[in-house]
Amino acid sequence: MSGITVNGLDDLKKLAGSELGVSEWIEVTQDRIDTFADATGDHQWIHVDPERAAAGPFGAPIAHGYLTLSLFIPLFTELLDVRGVTTKVNYGLNKVRFPSPVKVGSRIRLTGRLAAVEEVAGGGVQITVDGTIEIENAPKPAAVLQSLSRFYA
Repeated sequence: MSGITVNGLDDLKKLAGSELGVSEWIEVTQDRIDTFADATGDHQWIHVDPERAAAGPFGAPIAHGYLTLSLFIPLFTELLDVRGVTTKVNYGLNKVRFPSPVKVGSRIRLTGRLAAVEEVAGGGVQITVDGTIEIENAPKPAAVLQSLSRFYA
């Protein structure tokens, strides 16, 4: 892990175009998948029925794509810590793809690049992060995304 800490919007602007590094690995457990299913109401058998999923197309239960996507935030906070601001908000996503399913018990991590930093109304900046959520020992990533966040002083 190579966490970067910046103090204020001016320091953040200087990082535009920079690689942010790699997060630590986290395990995607059946308990995490079940909790996500309960929170969202998505109890499809490929996620929550280990016996049936073992005989299914992936050979094991898999994480919801949106669970994988939601893990972007805790993984991202390992890469970049912006201090000296009053407000941090997720603004949205430009692109998201899920090239490979995350099987229960897999470990994932995030690699990130700060693609852009742009000023926005209200004295803030919007950052665009190109992120890849990798699966340990897998040929394809779990998710490839472009995330937008806003920071205000």
